[in-house]
Formats: sequence, structure tokens, C-alpha cells
Amino acid sequence: MAARPYWKGQIRLALVSIPVEIYPATRSGATIAFNQIHEPSGQRIKYEKVVPGIGPVNVDEIVKGFEYAKGEYVLLDEKEIEGVRLESRKTLELTQFVDAHDIDMIYFEKPFYVVPADDLAEEAFIVLREALRRTRKIGLGQLAMRGREYVVSIKACGRGMVMETLRYADEVNKASRYFRDISDAEPDEELLDLATTLIDKKTGKFDATDFHDRYVDALKELIERKKKGKTLNIESEAKSGDARGANVIDLMAALKKSLGSASGAGRKTPAKKPATKAGAKATTKKAGGKAPARKRA
Repeated sequence: MAARPYWKGQIRLALVSIPVEIYPATRSGATIAFNQIHEPSGQRIKYEKVVPGIGPVNVDEIVKGFEYAKGEYVLLDEKEIEGVRLESRKTLELTQFVDAHDIDMIYFEKPFYVVPADDLAEEAFIVLREALRRTRKIGLGQLAMRGREYVVSIKACGRGMVMETLRYADEVNKASRYFRDISDAEPDEELLDLATTLIDKKTGKFDATDFHDRYVDALKELIERKKKGKTLNIESEAKSGDARGANVIDLMAALKKSLGSASGAGRKTPAKKPATKAGAKATTKKAGGKAPARKRA
């Protein structure tokens, strides 16, 4: 069965409109969900909607409320909420183009694949895709989907394009709140040379299939063993793993040891200098980049 598009409409660039369809680019199928079980009976726990002092209530007696002060609510019914929902407009107008590095990665939220809606749209679609690729730009616009308005970006991706929803400025915590107590001290040059050499040796091309969710894998293995009636000695298996968490007292020695065990070619380790204080702190840059416009009320 063919996948159903998440949204159908058109991308507009000046007077050119391109019919497109978008599909979710990611899925969350790797997670494992648990249910709460009453162990003596083996029955699943159920939850009732109750009111203190009254007890269980009927679903048709429940409305939505916004707490504007402690214990004070504004009540809204579904018709009132539906009345202010944004119409799911069928046009994404590209109003601005920027360099990809102008937007901090923290603003990017969820990706979607964009494809031409039909054969007639393909020519214009390819022209826009290649123009974005040639100029190395991404297009920005706002799009209403399913009752909410998003800031979105469009960029070339293989034979198609990718649309990503962006977080609004007021949805991102300012980095300075977390980074302001980090020292501005310059790192020791020899330590920095060793660290960059280690990075060079371990540099390669990204391949998502190289990485697995080891926690999910371990949970699946545990579930299979339990199904077969086997037991798992967690404590003994944990001891056989890597000994992590030990304090690194000599940063210089640790970097040299890491460099010696790293695989791949790299530049030679720099000549020794007189030892300096091992606990030099690295400088951390604050997250930057332009932020999308603030969300309208």
C-alpha cells in the first residue's frame, strides 16, 4: 500500500507555483513501549478519569481548560478551539533565501521529503531543486498544517528536496544561560595539538547504519530471554563492559594513550613541550546563527 502524503499543496516562488506532496522523513519505530501490569493477576492496569470528591466521570462531561492562575481556569469547548485554528493553506511561499550555516542547527526540528505531485510539476520542481543546489541556499517560508503555523526551510536533497520545520525563537533557550560560567581561558597548545590529531585520525564519512541503539538492542535481548524462561545476570555482564566513569587525572597522558590506540592515518604527534597543568579547560563557543522570526500570537 502506497504511503499517504502528510500534506499536499504547492510551493510558490514569485509567480511560479509547483504542486508538491510531502512525506515524513523519520519514524519512531525503534522505541520499545511498556505497559503497567498488576503482577498477582497478570492484568493490565487501567486508568479512570476522576474528580476529587466526586469520583469517576463520563467523558462527555470533560472540557478543555487553560489555567491562567492557581486553580483558576478558562473553559473552552471543541467548537471554540476549532474556530481559531489556522486554515490548512495549500501554498508554501518561499519569501527568503539564506545560507544553511546562517541558521543554528538547534532551530531545525522535523524533516519531510518533498516530491513533485505529478509529471507536469516535475520540470519546475527540478529547476527549483537545482537552483537551490547551485546557489547553496535554503528557502524559508511559513506553512499552516493541521491547525498550526510553522516556519519551514526547503533544500535540495538527492533527486528531491527536504522540508524541515523550524522552532520559533521563543521555543529555544538562550545558550548564554548555560554557558556563561564556562571559563574563557585559552587551552594549552600541546594538549590542543594532541586532541586535534586524535580527531584527524578518527575522521571519516558519516554512515547512519554504523550506529545502533544499544539500549533498545539490550532490551530486545532481555525480552527474548524472558520469553524463553532464561535469566540474565545484569550485574556480572555490566562488570565485563568498558570501565567508564573513572576520573581522568592526567589529561596529557590520556590523550597520548588515546592517540596511540586510534586507527587510521594522521599527522605525527608534535614534539614534547614542558608539562603544563593537565586540567586546562577548552573554550566553548556560544551557539549562534540567525533565529527564525518570533511566533505570532
